[in-house]
Amino acid sequence: MKNALSLACMFLAGILLSTSSFAQSSAPYNPDGNGDGMIGVTDLQDFLSTYGLAFEATASAWSCGEAITYAGLGYSTVQIGNQCWFAENLGTTTYLNGDAIPQNLSYGDWSSTTSGAMAFYQNDLTYQVAYGGLYNWYAVDDARGLCPSGWHVPTDEEWTMLTDHLGGESVAGGQMKTNYGWNGGGNGTNSSGFSGLPGGIRDFSAFFYLAGNEGYWWSSSPSWSSAWFRYLGSSESVSRSSFNHRVGCSVRCVRDAE
Repeated sequence: MKNALSLACMFLAGILLSTSSFAQSSAPYNPDGNGDGMIGVTDLQDFLSTYGLAFEATASAWSCGEAITYAGLGYSTVQIGNQCWFAENLGTTTYLNGDAIPQNLSYGDWSSTTSGAMAFYQNDLTYQVAYGGLYNWYAVDDARGLCPSGWHVPTDEEWTMLTDHLGGESVAGGQMKTNYGWNGGGNGTNSSGFSGLPGGIRDFSAFFYLAGNEGYWWSSSPSWSSAWFRYLGSSESVSRSSFNHRVGCSVRCVRDAE
């Protein structure tokens, strides 16, 4: 069965890389048949069954700690207590449904928008791999979703569950920070596997600050006209505070409770 699945995957890859004789229109084939933001065995089976080539396959269950692919980017994952987290910052430029998230906003547009928007640090795409994107909270709160199906932006309570599991806010930061990439001797141990990097911030006036020194991560929880976030800096602690919705912070995804 493993060989059959491998052959089927090769078959599908060949079709997607060539002009398919199966095409019924000029529209490109979308391999994400079930629209969950990820391409898996179910999508392959749906594709093959459309042309009478269906086969039975038993896919091994995905488990936390394995990588996933979402919107064309790969992400590591990590189990921390009872939660499964992305071990990298989100870098998507689209919502879950495929709609583009506006980016490269001018200073004036960023500081006045009340809609979802994102940027890469200093509007430089080369920061995507290390730091991911910086998203305003309107993007976090958008009903179209930032995270893959089965995942979500953590609530304020879920962030607290994480830091409590690591011994509390006063000591969790050192366990969450990477052991490289932090200026001024601010590296952590990354004993949690969270792999937090100092991705900086785009403030509500649209200026970029603090990459290499500080990291900020949104929660999905509002706080009056602001929203809660978590902050890592040079110390061993994690700070909790709230920001204006127009601030651009990093985002992590956490798996839905089962």
